[in-house]
Amino acid sequence: MTRLLRRLSAAAALAALAATPALAHPGHPGHEDLGAWAGFGHPFTGLDHMLAMLAVGLWATRRGGRALATWPATFLFAMAAGFVLPVFDRAALELGVLASVILLGAVTALNRRAGEAAGLVVVGAAGVLHGMAHAADIGRADPTFELGMLLATGALIAAGLGLGLGLALRRGELVRWLGAGVAACGVVLAVAG
Repeated sequence: MTRLLRRLSAAAALAALAATPALAHPGHPGHEDLGAWAGFGHPFTGLDHMLAMLAVGLWATRRGGRALATWPATFLFAMAAGFVLPVFDRAALELGVLASVILLGAVTALNRRAGEAAGLVVVGAAGVLHGMAHAADIGRADPTFELGMLLATGALIAAGLGLGLGLALRRGELVRWLGAGVAACGVVLAVAG
């Protein structure tokens, strides 16, 4: 099991290095004809999304207990809800996405062991923002595209969980440093964007 978690974490890290900072926005034509496989690849095209999803898993490991299951599930359900919500201001939405990256990284770095309900609110809000951003990006798409996106999101969150749990067994402080790295990347993306 530990070997599998390490491999998932390594794969997620490699994908993060390959991602481009803002390719996921503000839209790519042709998604309406693509299915689940294209949807699965879509979250890997934006560093902001990958970092947020990894951070959800990392922060959940800092909280432990039921948060290991409820926070990732909440992010996924909220992201699915965000797919159908209207977007009124793309610029504000993108700022919200970047703010979620910074916040999720910061609470992980600061070792904020928020109550489960407070964590659900933060994770849920981030999920809705990311779902809305993906929907704004792809517009009309085959429903399997969104299913693929949710599967990839679940895999990225699982990689964050695996990384966080693996590091917690050896050096828990490294999880905090990863959180700080996520927050710092969010700041760089916000300034560069």
